[in-house]
Parts: sequence; structure tokens; C-alpha cells
Amino acid sequence: MFHALITGANRGLGLEHARQLLERGWHVTAAVRDPDAASELKALPQGEGKLDVVAYDATDFESPKRLAAEIDGPIDLLFANAGMMSPETRSFGSAGGEAMALEFRVNAIAPLALVEAFADKVAASQMKVVALQSSRMGSIADNGSGGGYGYRGSKAALNVIGKSLSLDLADRGIVVLILHPGWVRTDMGGPNGQLTVQESVEGQLDLIARAYGNPAMSGRFFHVSGQDLPW
Repeated sequence: MFHALITGANRGLGLEHARQLLERGWHVTAAVRDPDAASELKALPQGEGKLDVVAYDATDFESPKRLAAEIDGPIDLLFANAGMMSPETRSFGSAGGEAMALEFRVNAIAPLALVEAFADKVAASQMKVVALQSSRMGSIADNGSGGGYGYRGSKAALNVIGKSLSLDLADRGIVVLILHPGWVRTDMGGPNGQLTVQESVEGQLDLIARAYGNPAMSGRFFHVSGQDLPW
């Protein structure tokens, strides 16, 4: 049985990843800030899989180390999905401040800390895949509208971190995917998104399945459709 660890699994894309993987018979460890409040997650039908709900705080850099000490065995898929978008950093004039620092902490540094804590467990697994939930808004070449300073900047930072991880972890057989989920109808994406949460997750899981034993996919920035996105 494959084992996935997903952060930010209490809502949106993370919740749907947990649901679909459980349906496929995976063991899912869902890492959330407040396990007691994760009612939707705990209500998922577990099928043949097994669901563990554990505490994880993306603002606390010691959280991944504590989590790694609690979890036994290998992790086939480590999915750094937790993220945030601050309304205070969208427009020029007052973006440069503590809200932007928090976005970088959660969106870029926390995923790196997570991979550092779990790299040995991923390397010991069968699948050996790390997935980073990025965004097309982190593409510099694709930025034709400006604004979005905190979110764009933190996702661009995550992209370069993912590229470095793909090189540094290659000798352990780990494939690192940098993923854009598409414009999805979630709390963050808004009601006008082009994809449902189910459609986005199905596409991402297809990419993850293709990455199994495929180092040629490592360190690339993928649209949910499978298209390579520009840096």
C-alpha cells in the first residue's frame, strides 16, 4: 500500500487529494493545523485505505521535525500543499511588510523544511515522489498584469527551491514535481475558476502517477494539463 503525507488537507485541494487517494486504497496521513476541527476530513469514506489526521503548522519550522519523529515507515508521496494568499500584499503601496513575510514563510520556506525533515522517508519508499503545490502566478515570464507581490514572490521562491531540490535529491532517486493546479473553484481561487476541485486533483494525481520512476519529470513546472510552464 502506498503512503501519502499531505499538508493542508482539511479543505480545498488537500481535502480532495486525501479523498481520491483513499478511494484508490492509499494510506493517507493528513497534516492539518487543528485536527480536532477537521470534521470534513475525518468524515471521508476511507475505503480500503487508512486515514491518519495529524497536527502540522506551516508557520512553525519545528513542526516538520516533530511530525517526522511521529510517523513510522516510508512516505511514497510527500505533498507540500498548505499555502496562503494575503489580501494585504496584492497591490503596490503597502505590500512589503509582515504579511508578505508570512506568505514567504508558509508558501516557500515551510515546504523546504518539510522536505528536509522527510527526505529519508521518501527515499526509503517505493514511489519516491515529492510534490510542491505552486501556482502559475509564480511564473515570472507569465506575469503580464503585475501586483500579487506576496503570493507571486513566494510561489516564485518555491519554484526555485523545487528546482534545487530536484538536483540535490536526484542521487536518492526522488522525483520533485512543481505543480500548478489550474484556476480552481476553491476558497482561494474564487467562484469563477475554470476547474472543479475534483478535476484539478484528478489531473495532478495523473501527473504524480507518471512521475513514478520517471526522473525526466523532476524539477519541472507543470500545469495540471501536463504542459510545461515557463519560469
